[in-house]
Amino acid sequence: MDEMLNTTPNFSTAEATALLTQHFGLEGTLAPLDSERDQNFKVTADSGTYVLKIINAAEPEIESDFQSALLKHLGGIAGDLPVPHPHPTLFGQSFAEAKGASGLTHRLRVVSWLPGAPLARSRRSDAALQSLGRMLGRFDAALKGFMHPGALRDIDWDIRHAERSADRLQHVADEGDRALLQRFLARFEVRVAPRLSMLRAGIIHNDANDWNVLVEEQDHDRIAGIIDFGDALYAPLIAEVAIAAAYAGLDHADPIGAAAAIARGFHAEYPLLEEEIDLLFDLIAMRLVTSVTMSASRRAETEGNPYLGVSEKPAWALLRKLDAMNPRFATAILRSACGFEAVAGARAVAVWIERNRKSLSPIFERPAATHPADIVPYGDAAHPMTIASASERPHEAQSIWEGHCRRAGVELGIGPWGEARTVYSGEMFVSHLIEATRRTRHLGLDLFMAAGTRLYTPLAATVVSVEIEKDPLGYGCLVALRHEPQHCPPFVTLWGHLAHEALGRLKPGDRLEAGAVVGEMGTPEENGGWVPHLHLQISTDTNLAATEILGVGEERYLDVWAELFPDAATLAGIAPEFYARTGRSHEEIVRLRRELLLPNLTISYDKPIKFVRGEGVWLIDDRGRAYLDCFNNVCHIGHAHPAVVEAMTRQAAMLNTNTRYLHDNIVAYAERLTATMPKELTVAGFVNSGSEANSLALRLARTHTGRENAIVLDWAYHGTTQELIDLSAYKFRRRGGQGQKPHVHVARIPDGYHAPPDWPAEEHGKHFAENVAELIDAMKARGDGPGFFMAESIPSVAGQVFLPKGYLKEVYRIVREAGGVSIADEVQVGFGRVGSHWWAFETQDVVPEIATMGKPIGDGHPLAAVVTTREIAQSFNNGMEYFNTFGGNPVSCAVGLAVLDVIETEDLRRNALTIGNHLLAAFRAMQERYEVIGDVRGLGLFLGIELVADRNTKAPATEVARAVSNGARRRGVLLGTEGPHDNVLKMRPPMIFSRRDADHLIDVLDETFAAVLAESG
Repeated sequence: MDEMLNTTPNFSTAEATALLTQHFGLEGTLAPLDSERDQNFKVTADSGTYVLKIINAAEPEIESDFQSALLKHLGGIAGDLPVPHPHPTLFGQSFAEAKGASGLTHRLRVVSWLPGAPLARSRRSDAALQSLGRMLGRFDAALKGFMHPGALRDIDWDIRHAERSADRLQHVADEGDRALLQRFLARFEVRVAPRLSMLRAGIIHNDANDWNVLVEEQDHDRIAGIIDFGDALYAPLIAEVAIAAAYAGLDHADPIGAAAAIARGFHAEYPLLEEEIDLLFDLIAMRLVTSVTMSASRRAETEGNPYLGVSEKPAWALLRKLDAMNPRFATAILRSACGFEAVAGARAVAVWIERNRKSLSPIFERPAATHPADIVPYGDAAHPMTIASASERPHEAQSIWEGHCRRAGVELGIGPWGEARTVYSGEMFVSHLIEATRRTRHLGLDLFMAAGTRLYTPLAATVVSVEIEKDPLGYGCLVALRHEPQHCPPFVTLWGHLAHEALGRLKPGDRLEAGAVVGEMGTPEENGGWVPHLHLQISTDTNLAATEILGVGEERYLDVWAELFPDAATLAGIAPEFYARTGRSHEEIVRLRRELLLPNLTISYDKPIKFVRGEGVWLIDDRGRAYLDCFNNVCHIGHAHPAVVEAMTRQAAMLNTNTRYLHDNIVAYAERLTATMPKELTVAGFVNSGSEANSLALRLARTHTGRENAIVLDWAYHGTTQELIDLSAYKFRRRGGQGQKPHVHVARIPDGYHAPPDWPAEEHGKHFAENVAELIDAMKARGDGPGFFMAESIPSVAGQVFLPKGYLKEVYRIVREAGGVSIADEVQVGFGRVGSHWWAFETQDVVPEIATMGKPIGDGHPLAAVVTTREIAQSFNNGMEYFNTFGGNPVSCAVGLAVLDVIETEDLRRNALTIGNHLLAAFRAMQERYEVIGDVRGLGLFLGIELVADRNTKAPATEVARAVSNGARRRGVLLGTEGPHDNVLKMRPPMIFSRRDADHLIDVLDETFAAVLAESG
């Protein structure tokens, strides 16, 4: 028994009034106040309001001296802190003495009265509790450096002695209650007690219960003061927060939220450390354990003392709440309240996934973002699918969803992270953190496809667990994987609602490489009673068991769950545009194009696409669908390549001007560019587009030769200016064209696939070149000659035509002998696309007098160039200045340099050749299966597949080509069609195209050919 309860003072109010006047010179009205072991009176006097405290006779003087010194210290260092201030005796002392009726001597002290109402009588709002935390933080901070022998006390209320509660368990009658307390004591012994001595310590109040804390009378959200320093002592700093939080949590609907508010306020005034907050949950619990065991041990001797039992019942209720909670979730909330990560390393995991998302393997056979997708309507409480699922009618819900998918062309359903749902109807979704609250916020990513859909891990993993959760609306088969990528904290992924086959195939400890099978989507009979789908979730807390990971959380703590269980959308490859659609609708854009733009601007595909972002080999539309870009060769090293973006941004932020001023970039780029060329081509000129480059080439050729006559290939295309349209049979021979001009001479397309059957293959080049010779002979007959021969080194618009061996060598010879020059148009095929060489003309073992380049040169930035011989450059220097305002500007040259750097450092020429050969082999294998494929041709990543209705007649299969192009588009791959009959599938993917990208293209093409041919009969 506590001996101090036998030495409690018992003065009458009259006696206390006399003592007050005798020792302190104060006269007034006294009113008794509650106290456990002392005797307190409120004094209302003319000079103010005070508290007279008559101290327990058994209290060592050192302790009351300590309290007096503490208040004096606070008055001197933090005078504005709302705590009582000592009122001296008539002799200037802190204490007076008086004997009671029992003959015991008691010390007397008077302090100022603090106005306000007890926090116990307010609603304990978050604002009030945060204000309390701030007040305690200020209080403890003001006591830094203060010490007194009386602070070094040995009392059971010292949190460091919480284990003493074990000795009092015998007084707890109920076996279940004892077991509950033993669980907390066991946790304390293992994970808290060994660490307490290593924590920061100082003098703390140690008893900030809601009767010792005052709020302002007119504003209960503001703390007015702290009273009663009888339990103050030297202890771990975090105990101050724990004790206040323990009392604040009594009868509170959200006790951890209350603790978080106090911790947040304290941290703002006196920053806490992570290792302190990590023990806070257990220290809160141990304060309550101490309280209930102290009450139990005293109850028999003190049945008439209501003070002891004031918080016992609420304390038991709170202990039961805490026992039902996962301490790691509570700690995450407390850490988050103080600005720390919910668990150490959580933010780094999310950052790592974002930075490395391009290297992650797809979780389906094809990347998730390539599937046409829609939101599953679980966020709509009134939707029939939601109602059916909540009522445990999964087959009905599945039928509803599948019907929608058929009508809308949807392949993938997505249930987003954080979505509010009413579908969680079972008891398992009742919150353990907040009273009378259900968990409604989805903390995983749901991906809906057919049962049996295979699922693959996006990165290497170790199997943690494989189990069956049998609860209705539970997970069914559940797999947990641990990932430990380099330069990233470990994390766990949870795979729920799987087929039971995983249970027999995987076991804990198994190692899975990236792309390995995890499982299959289960049927409702094995997946917990749901429409077939995957619940994919990340846990940054690797200490949670699979069944402990919250799949659904409380809305109040969504920010905490976002760190503990971050959105798996990026890990799964879901584009952010799927969730946030911006800009104008397709229909509005089409209408405004018709109103505002030239009417002959065409739109690709039978169903137009609105792209909003490019990344690497992918284009992402406004609905978040990703398309594998095998057509737009402008972004030569991939869309938005970081090196190009950085070079452009850096230089644009510094300077952009024209070539009339000196700058390093233009000469550096000219030096690097010409170094990729044969030694004869040494002089560069920079412009802004392929059309400008070709126009400049014409000026160079005409100035040098003095002739206008141009020899071009049939179905050629060289640019958009009128003089280039005049040289492009692809334009002037089609609708809107003005026909062939007299100075333009069109040679036959040197297409070996369509060569006369009686020509030996090895003679194709020579025979096609004879046609050029005939054109020159006709000029000579008129007393004229050619000015230049201009051709793409691999004619593209003509149908990805690869020139027969020796063709250019023979043509260049004929043209030169006739006094003309040769222009190699490398706008589409240059910069290593063919893999074997930097420039496609090199594959013909020739050197033109002029080479032009554009499109890929700037990876999407408007840049183009002409490179020529010194002789032609000198001819062009005829006195007329050549100036191009933006050509060769510092920003464009910085971009050009970055592109060359990437091609060289990433060895993209070798990649183009390797991946190109892989594609060609696959396409030729398809040719064996599909009669419609007449010819497969390509070099590096410049590829064509010609489709024919009959392999003998080679009649064009134009409609099939169009259907395949549109079918591939519907499957998420962008192709083009070219050739005089639009029957050649044209592919020019970025140079960074990987084996995985190539295999995706192969699979889609194979599937599309099969579907198109099946439909056409």
